[in-house]
Amino acid sequence: MAEKAAFRPDWATSPSETIRRALIRRGWSISDLANAMEVEEEIASALVEGSSEIDGPVAGRLAVAFNTSEDFWIARQRQYSDDTGRIKQASAELAWLRELPLRDMVRFGWIKPQQNDAQKIGAALQFFGVSDVGQWNGKYRSDLAAAAFRRSLTFTSSPVATAAWLRWAHLQASVIECRPWSAEGFRSALQMMKGLTRRKLPEQFLPELRRLCAECGVAPVIAPAPEGCRASGATRFITPSKAMIVMSFRYRSDDHFWFTFFHEAAHLLLHGDKALFLEDGSDVTEEEENEANEFSSSLLIPPGSKGAFDRLRASAKDIIRFAMKEGVSPGIVVGQLQHRGRLAHNRLNRLQRRYVLTYISDGRTTLEMK
Repeated sequence: MAEKAAFRPDWATSPSETIRRALIRRGWSISDLANAMEVEEEIASALVEGSSEIDGPVAGRLAVAFNTSEDFWIARQRQYSDDTGRIKQASAELAWLRELPLRDMVRFGWIKPQQNDAQKIGAALQFFGVSDVGQWNGKYRSDLAAAAFRRSLTFTSSPVATAAWLRWAHLQASVIECRPWSAEGFRSALQMMKGLTRRKLPEQFLPELRRLCAECGVAPVIAPAPEGCRASGATRFITPSKAMIVMSFRYRSDDHFWFTFFHEAAHLLLHGDKALFLEDGSDVTEEEENEANEFSSSLLIPPGSKGAFDRLRASAKDIIRFAMKEGVSPGIVVGQLQHRGRLAHNRLNRLQRRYVLTYISDGRTTLEMK
C-alpha cells in the first residue's frame, strides 16, 4: 500500500498554547507555574505569552512542572519552528509566483501550464534552475541590482519579469554553438553585419547574422518580453568565451532592430568586463549607454558621411539615394532622422520595414515580414 504523505497544515500552534491549556486543566495561575518550575514569574509569563522559546533547561523545568518528558517540550518547540518556517517559505513562494509573468511564460512556451499553485511554483523554480525562492533571490535579484539600467520614470521594469526574460534568453544562447569570443573578429564582422541591413526579408539576413556572430563567440537571441519587462535588449557574457545578445523586438521596425543590435554589440566591445547591460527603453542614459548609442550611430552613418547626412532633405528619393550610398536600409536613415528631431515620427515610415515575431517550437521565435 502506498505510503501516505505527511500532514503539512498551513497553520502553526505555538508551544505557549499547549502550556496555557495545561494551566487551565490544572487551574493554575502564572504564579503557580513559576513556583512549579522554580523560576521567576517573568520567565513563566514569557512562556505563556509565547515571547520566549523553549530550550533544553526550560524543557527540563516544564517536564518537572507538568510531569511530562523533556523530549516532549523540545519536540513541541521544534515542530512549531518547522511549521512557522514552512509557512513563511510558502508565503514567500506565493508572493514570488504572483510577481512572475506566468501567463506569458506559458503562452510563449517557456513553461508548461500547471493546475495549482504548488505545481506552478515547482515549474517556475525548475525554469530558473533553483530549488527555492531564497536561492532565486541570491542568484537573480543581486544580478539585476548590479545591471546597468537605463532609468525612466515612465517605463519601469519588474525585476522578476526581466529575470524570466533573461533566463529564457540564457537557455537559448547556451545551446547555440559558437567559436570562442574574439573581440577583434567581432569588430571586423560588424561591417558585414551592417551590409545585412540592406536585405529585406528576415530569412535572408537572420541566418547570416547568426553565422557571423557565432564565428566570433556571440549567440544572438530574439525573445519576446513578457508583461512587466520593458527591456528592448541586453548583453552579457554567459561564459568567459561566449557572449549573448538578446533582443525583445518591442519595436517592430528594421531601424530599431539594427540600432539595438549594434548598440548591444558596442557593449561587448567597449564594456565587456561588465556583468550585464540591460536596456529598458528609457531616454535617461548612463555613460556606457551614451557610448553604445554613439557607437551604433557612427557605425550605421559614419562620421565621414555626417556632412551629407546633415544636408539630407526629408524626401523619400533623397533618403533612398543616401541609404544606397551608405550601404544601409532606408528605414535606418529614417530612424536616425527621426531620432535627431529632423523628421516627425509619423513621416516617411513607409520606408521602414515592419516585422512580426513568429513562434517556431519549444518557445523559440524568429522574425517574419509583416
